[in-house]
Amino acid sequence: MSENTPPDLEALQQKMSEELAKHWKMFLFQGILMCILGFVAVGAPQLATLAVEIFIGWLLLVGGIIRIFTLFRAPKLPGSFWSIVTAILLIAVGLILVLQPLKGTLTLTMVLIALFIFQGLASVIIAFQFREHLKSWGWTLFSGVVDLVLAYMIWKGWPDSAAWAIGLLVGINLLFAGITLVFTALAARPANPD
Repeated sequence: MSENTPPDLEALQQKMSEELAKHWKMFLFQGILMCILGFVAVGAPQLATLAVEIFIGWLLLVGGIIRIFTLFRAPKLPGSFWSIVTAILLIAVGLILVLQPLKGTLTLTMVLIALFIFQGLASVIIAFQFREHLKSWGWTLFSGVVDLVLAYMIWKGWPDSAAWAIGLLVGINLLFAGITLVFTALAARPANPD
């Protein structure tokens, strides 16, 4: 087999299992942190528009940085391209919201719709692409579907729902993404951890 030939499915499954088992604690930490951030966002949906924009901007920025850090610690994890793209998008959106908070909730609403659609589609693609290799693929698929439903809910209520729904919906998104990471990490734990 030449060096340019893609690995077969069994080799890919083995590599994914090894990388997830090797870094399961880091994925668990990221999942727990995202769950905590999600609960915080769900508990504070009535914040003023400016506060919501800044709050969500920091949540997205921190979540994207943590995701980038996690991916740098596990660079050989198959399927990480979509996670890197999502993390970069999270950081970019977070920076925009933190540095220019007065752009308005309507702009934020449209950006969040795009983010949830992209993140949802990426999760669905990853779930189906690696369903035979990832024990928790159902949770990844579920998280993607939740993101797409959230995008639809925001779009349907726009512009009236933008002021009160943004914090709640971002919190739900972070919560489900965190739950997905927690279950993925727990499923990837080695039977006899060091």
